[in-house]
Amino acid sequence: MKTITRGDPEKAQGNFHLTLHRIGPSDDKAEKVQETDIDVKEQFMIHTYWNLLDFITDFQHTHSGKPTGRVLAEVRDWDPNFNLQQATKEQRMKWRRAYTINWLYDLVNVFSAIVVQRNTMKGQNWKLDTVDWSVNGPWNKHRRLFGLNEFAGEITTLAMQKAGTNIRQRILPHTVFQLCCIVDSLTVSRGWSLNTLRGHVLIPPAPRYRPRRDVDLLLDHENERILHGYCHAVDALVQFLENDSMLHGNPTRHENQTEMLKELRDDFVDWLGESKYMHGLTTIPPSRFSSINSNGLWGYSPFLCGVGLMEALELTYGINFLFWDRMPEPMCAIHLHNMLVQKGYISEQVGLYASLQQFFKDALFVDGKVPTFGFVDSFAAVCNETGSRRAVFQRRALRRNIGQTAVDLHGLFDTNVNRFFKQKSLLMLYRKADWLPEKVPDEEVNPMSMLGAIRIGQTKLIKDPATGKIVFENSPIVNRARSFGVDEATLLNMASASSMLKDLNPDIPESLLPPLPEGGTRGSFQWKNRRGTSDNGILNGRENNVLNLLKYDLIHDVCGEGGPLSSLNYVWVTIEFMLLFSRIENELKRLRNPLWVRAYEEDPFLTREKRASLTMLALAMEDDECLRVMAEMFQNPRAGWMQHIYWEELDDEDKVKSFMAGDVDDGLLCTVM
Repeated sequence: MKTITRGDPEKAQGNFHLTLHRIGPSDDKAEKVQETDIDVKEQFMIHTYWNLLDFITDFQHTHSGKPTGRVLAEVRDWDPNFNLQQATKEQRMKWRRAYTINWLYDLVNVFSAIVVQRNTMKGQNWKLDTVDWSVNGPWNKHRRLFGLNEFAGEITTLAMQKAGTNIRQRILPHTVFQLCCIVDSLTVSRGWSLNTLRGHVLIPPAPRYRPRRDVDLLLDHENERILHGYCHAVDALVQFLENDSMLHGNPTRHENQTEMLKELRDDFVDWLGESKYMHGLTTIPPSRFSSINSNGLWGYSPFLCGVGLMEALELTYGINFLFWDRMPEPMCAIHLHNMLVQKGYISEQVGLYASLQQFFKDALFVDGKVPTFGFVDSFAAVCNETGSRRAVFQRRALRRNIGQTAVDLHGLFDTNVNRFFKQKSLLMLYRKADWLPEKVPDEEVNPMSMLGAIRIGQTKLIKDPATGKIVFENSPIVNRARSFGVDEATLLNMASASSMLKDLNPDIPESLLPPLPEGGTRGSFQWKNRRGTSDNGILNGRENNVLNLLKYDLIHDVCGEGGPLSSLNYVWVTIEFMLLFSRIENELKRLRNPLWVRAYEEDPFLTREKRASLTMLALAMEDDECLRVMAEMFQNPRAGWMQHIYWEELDDEDKVKSFMAGDVDDGLLCTVM
């Protein structure tokens, strides 16, 4: 900060300017339209830094979790509905400062409560200034927060230092930047944003906006949207698992799964969107927002709700595939559905099963190849491939290692230890890579994603000795794209569609780039903004290019129509599998179908895994009565993907493109240096 402002932020004001020029289509000279002094303290996040520093210093005075009298006088009357549009600039700054300090007090009080209560209630003597508050520390196994654990650990570490400790050198730029984003999320939701040219931009806040909206859709505490919310789905699935245990005469068959499901659900109920803190934690000071909203930590932080939701989606995905890997129903249902479609018992694919087959075919079929005949061989092959002694030994060794090193649920839900379902959602993929795109292995990149296109564009081009054509050199990402049926011309077009091929691999001569349609130009990855003009901004500069392309992938993963793996409530889908087999079993039992009799009553070897055995017999014997019953149960009712997504709808391609093209008025854009 001192380097940028030459030692004094106060004197630096007036030394930084921004000028806007206009150049007409036929002009060769620029005309000055506007010039302004940059607000140094805003653009360099100096206000945020000072507020953070003052909070830490104040907290250190007493370590009581309560502001000192001097600071309390500043922050006690904060009003979330304060009219920012009619306030002066100084009033807005004071309002923001009061919010920042109050919110940070709540954050540290919640995050440190687990240790503070050991001291105050159990008589233990933990020295708070030496506790390891990081996500790798011993207390991370006790959930107190979702989404901001790294940030909360950093702030708590600083706040818990002894009074008088000089912590200025320990406040890192990324911490200030994160806090700036957190605070901006609230101010923007209240209609106050920052523009480098125009300064404070003020509009009426969105009348129906709630930071917790999407968190509430995920959890659906009151079960207002049947078949969508997570909490009720867990309760229902636990009952199905208990019934399945009774069917197999093994009360402990699903014991571990049900305990993990209930523990994760309870963590969500206690610490996601709202927390035990709002009801009062013994010996912990109440929320600084108690007079207006005791859940202010979440209720007044769109940023916390967003990143908390992100972590929750990742955990629900991970725990699901841990379960699917250990139960027969998912694999069996997809293979049966495929055979029934291929043989004409089902004339039109059932949406849910067709989508799962498309998204997870690498897990469901050997080499991802969906069979059109030899169905029992295909089913046996995928089981045998992952059931070899070597594969089992490797998974056990990896699971032991993860069990010893995992510090939280993310480690326990690592899909690498799974036998079948190893595919990661994009959220999981990036967390595993510390959110560094270059660390994502080629083997795990979806070749049809934007990241896949970037990776393909970075692959070396060679001349095929057999055909003389220019092709991509073999690489994991290129080979996977080819296995998806993508031909060489399409690969070249994918890589160059947004000028990425030339931008990321500048040594490629123009003659080797794929031909363009008549009148076409390089860099055709342009979308129209609301004013109907082309917006090339998303592709200006290599870094901005890459980040915006990754944003496109992330939107689709969470809420877009193109592969929204993180949008699906997999718990309800698991119930669909269980319910499907239950209905099939009841009808085949009523008919005394010979395949059912053999799998469920006669053969002691087959009855150990009844549903897997019935599936194997149905795929092999192709008993007409059995297959007709199965086809009827698949189609009555027909299950669809949209029936079980967390949200009210998915964003179509036009809406995603509008996000990407910056389809907002320039005055709303929030800028951070």
